Amino acid sequence: MQYRFSKKIDSLQPSAIREILKATADPAVISFAAGNPAPEAFPVEAVQKITGEILEENPILALQYSVTEGYQPLRDQLTQMVKERYGIGREFDQVLIVSGAQQGICLSAHCLLDGGDKVISENPSFIGSLNAFRSFRSQLVGVEMGPDGIDIDALEQALKDNPNTKFIYTIPNFQNPTGITMSLEKRKEVYRLALQYGALILEDNPYGELRFAGEDVPTIKSMDTEGIVIYCGSFSKVLSPGLRVGYVVAPKEIIAKLTVAKQSADVHTTILSQLICSRFLKEYDFNAHIAGLRDIYRKKSALMIREMDQNFNPAVTHTTPEGGLFLWCTLPKGSDMLAFCKAAVDQQVAVVPGSAFLTDDHGVSESVRLNFSTPTDEQIVEGIHRLGALTKKMF
Repeated sequence: MQYRFSKKIDSLQPSAIREILKATADPAVISFAAGNPAPEAFPVEAVQKITGEILEENPILALQYSVTEGYQPLRDQLTQMVKERYGIGREFDQVLIVSGAQQGICLSAHCLLDGGDKVISENPSFIGSLNAFRSFRSQLVGVEMGPDGIDIDALEQALKDNPNTKFIYTIPNFQNPTGITMSLEKRKEVYRLALQYGALILEDNPYGELRFAGEDVPTIKSMDTEGIVIYCGSFSKVLSPGLRVGYVVAPKEIIAKLTVAKQSADVHTTILSQLICSRFLKEYDFNAHIAGLRDIYRKKSALMIREMDQNFNPAVTHTTPEGGLFLWCTLPKGSDMLAFCKAAVDQQVAVVPGSAFLTDDHGVSESVRLNFSTPTDEQIVEGIHRLGALTKKMF
């Protein structure tokens, strides 16, 4: 039988990252292609203890249906936490618990985008979000990145050229895939321009707690006096991605629409996972846990960069992230990036081609994304040695 899929899904292609991950099932392959937290970062014993206590003390609460907006004690905890840690939350804002930040992004697109609407995004950007926007038949407008974030002049020009822009999508902290952090000055300008041109801002901050160098930079949402910023956060990178707990902070009118959309998607986020997150925040030292994560990623990032600097052809450049899980390598101008990725696989090393993150399906990239959180230290050293030999051979 010939199946006829909807236009909004038929044009989408599988995530290049997920496809590469399938190809790296071979344990002999050193994967720099994932985006998973380090195995040693998971608070396994705490989660085991908490889960046992929940199922012993109140199993029906954990196993029964729950409300769409989320477990109220966790919503209250997050309202206080984002206020204290990020300066987020005004009288017009509310918190919605979602099944990972990805769902918050998808629900925002569902509620805001009609076919033909424009979404302005950093270019490159996170493929999961870009595909969510594409699935609602929006038109992506990419704005190139500088070393301190999105090009502000190009952003203003994009807003002028696209008056039906619904929102600007940005990952200001340790951006995926580049690892770049947007400066405070640029964050202020992004907010000013969005306000001036009547666009919303979708601020995605899954990595914000993973800063291991430099100083914290205020969130764009903390500047939001006019209710134009939708903020997505997540427990995936700080507790466990498998729990699938994220949250959205936005004006209550937007949260109401997201809630209705969520009811048609999954009714509510898994209540057992919400209970685990809530109890972890209540009973454990969250600051100490975050400090431990930062120490892990500080060491892993430094190891990868040191090995790259010692082994790569100097013509290959890279970003130096202050946090997060990724860095961005750019090959010499005119290089065949896909040939490099293919050669890397032949050497049993997996990287993600930069073209996977472009807003333009037909765009050209000379960069690759490397992840330092998932591989072991030994794999980082060996994998970078192999890639280094390739860079000297090919460029």
